[in-house]
Amino acid sequence: MPSSEPRGPRQILKALVWSWKGLCAAWRHEASFRLEGYLFFVLFPLGLWLGDGGVEKALLCGSLLLVPAAELLNSAIEAVVDKVSPEFHELAGRAKDMGSAAVFLLMLNVILCWGLVLGPRILSIH
Repeated sequence: MPSSEPRGPRQILKALVWSWKGLCAAWRHEASFRLEGYLFFVLFPLGLWLGDGGVEKALLCGSLLLVPAAELLNSAIEAVVDKVSPEFHELAGRAKDMGSAAVFLLMLNVILCWGLVLGPRILSIH
């Protein structure tokens, strides 16, 4: 069923406000998100500096963007699971573990991208 609220600049502004509130909540309540944020603020400019051309910059910086995005989804899953099922349940634990695994895989993706882009340069230094 289509939304009765009109789409346009006002709705876009509301979405931006909600997104900002989500980022602030994650920063305030999630230690992992803060740690990944600190790394992002250091590595993103480094990726722009070290990347040779648009594709390399996109790989170095884009891979970094995926980690906090997955962390936000993981934190959202954990919050919903804790709200719905405060006591331990095997499925709740599995959902949390899978969210954590998604973040881990994207961290491996960062290492892979940075290693493949920068590794040959580092190894060719005599």
